[in-house]
Amino acid sequence: MLRDFLALEKIISFFGCMSQIYFFHLLGSTEVMLLTIMSYDRYVAIGNPLRYSTIMNTRVCRSLSFSTWITAHFHSLLHTVMTAKLPFCGPNIVNHFFCDIKPVLKLACTDTSLNLKLLTRVTGTLATSTLLLTLLSYVFISKFLLKIRTTEGRKRAFSTCSAHLTVVFLLYGTAIFTYVRPSTQDSLDQDRAVAVLFTVVTPALNPIIYTLRNKDMKKAMKRKVVNFLSL
Repeated sequence: MLRDFLALEKIISFFGCMSQIYFFHLLGSTEVMLLTIMSYDRYVAIGNPLRYSTIMNTRVCRSLSFSTWITAHFHSLLHTVMTAKLPFCGPNIVNHFFCDIKPVLKLACTDTSLNLKLLTRVTGTLATSTLLLTLLSYVFISKFLLKIRTTEGRKRAFSTCSAHLTVVFLLYGTAIFTYVRPSTQDSLDQDRAVAVLFTVVTPALNPIIYTLRNKDMKKAMKRKVVNFLSL
C-alpha cells in the first residue's frame, strides 16, 4: 500500500489479485465470527460470572477459534476458486483500490451470475447470521443489566460491551451494505467508498476503541494531555 502511494501505475499480477481476494475474505469472515464469539463471551461473563472460567475454559476457546478459522478458510476458498476459474480476456483495470470479488467479476468475459449469487447468499448469510447471533447475545445481556440495581454495576457491565458494540456496528453495517446488494456500476462506486470504512477506518479505530477501557491507558493519555498543555 505504501509503495502504491508513490507509484503512478498500480499493477498487480493475477496470482497476487487472487491472493488478495483469498486473504481479505479469510480475515474478514474470521473477524465477524470472532465478534459473535466475543458477544457470547460477554454474555457468559455478565450472566454467569461465577461459572465463567468453567464455561469458557481453554479447550472451549481453542475449539471456537479453530472452527472459526476453518469455516473462514472454506468460505474464502470457495469465492477465490470460483473467481480464478473465470476467463479474463478483456479490460484488466480493477475499479477498486484492492482486488475484491465484485470489481474483478466485472472484468470476466463470461456470465458471472452464479458467482454473484454465491457471494450474495453465502457471504450474506454468514454476515447476517453472525450479526443476528451477536444481537441475540446482547438481548440476553440487556435482561441481566436490568436486574442490576446499582448504577455503578450497570455502568461497569455496559463498559464491557460498549467497545465491542461499536466495532460490530461499524463492521457489519459496511459489510452487509457491500456484499448483499445487487452489483451495478453505481453500486461498485459506492462500494469503493464504503470499503474505506472497513479496510482503513475500522482497523484504525480498533486499538483506540478497546484501549479506552484500559485504566493504565487512560492514565497515560491524561499525563500526555497535561504535559502537552503545560508546554
